[in-house]
Amino acid sequence: MITDTLIHSTAIIDASADIASDVQIGPYCIIGPNVTIGAGTKLHSHVVVGGYTRIGKNNEIFQFASIGEVCQDLKYAGEETWLEIGDHNQIREHCSLHRGTVQDQGLTKIGSHNLLMVNTHIAHDCVVGDHNIFANNVGVAGHVHVGDYVVVGGNSGIHQFCKIDSYSMIGGASLILKDVPAYVMVSGNPAHAFAMNVEGMRRKGWSKNVIQGLRDAFKLIYKSGLTTQQAIEQIRADILPEVAEVKLLIDSLEQSKRGIVR
Repeated sequence: MITDTLIHSTAIIDASADIASDVQIGPYCIIGPNVTIGAGTKLHSHVVVGGYTRIGKNNEIFQFASIGEVCQDLKYAGEETWLEIGDHNQIREHCSLHRGTVQDQGLTKIGSHNLLMVNTHIAHDCVVGDHNIFANNVGVAGHVHVGDYVVVGGNSGIHQFCKIDSYSMIGGASLILKDVPAYVMVSGNPAHAFAMNVEGMRRKGWSKNVIQGLRDAFKLIYKSGLTTQQAIEQIRADILPEVAEVKLLIDSLEQSKRGIVR
C-alpha cells in the first residue's frame, strides 16, 4: 500500500497500477492501467505514464514527461505492447518515450543510469543500454539500438533502424543515417566520422596502450584505403592480440546492417 503523504491529492492513478510504497507522485500526474513503478522513483508534477509500462527503481521523472504512450507508427492497431525502463534514470522535462509495436518485438526498452535531457524522444521498439546521455531535443526514430556510455549531442536526429554502438559520441545537431561503430565520434548533416572518442576513454581511465590501439584501428577503417573487411582482418591480426577492447569495434563493423557512418 502506498503512503498517501507521498501522492499528491490531484494525481490520478489507475486501480491496476502496482506502485512501490515509497514512490513519490506529484501534482496532476496520471498513471494508467498495467503500470509498475519500482521503489525510490519520483514523479514530479504533470507526468503521464500510459498503460503497459514497467518503471524500475530510483528513477526521477520531471514535469510534463510522457512515458509509455501509444506509438506514432500508423501500422499500430491497438495491440498490447510495452515500455520497460530500468533503474536510476533521470528523465527530464517534456521527454516522450513510446511503447513498441507488434511489427517488431512489441517492446521499447531503456536500461539504467541514463540521462535523457529536455524534450528527448525515444520512439517505438528502440533498445537503449546503460549510462547514456541524450542532450536536449534529441530525436530517436523507431527500431534504433543504442549501446552503453553513448553521448548524443543536442538537436541530433537518428534515423530508424540505426545502431549506435557503445562508447561512441554524436556531435550536436547531427543527422545519423548509418550505424555508428563503437568508440567513434561523428558529427554533421549528414554525419561523418572524424576520430575516436579519446577524451571519453581518458575520463574512464583507460591506458595509453588501449587508446593508441583504438586510434590505430580507426586509421585502418577510415584512412588506409582498405575495404571494411580488409581493415577488420588487419585489426584482428595486428591489434586485437594486444588490445582486447578492439573486439567490440570489430563486432560493430561485422554486425552492421545499414553500413557505417563514413
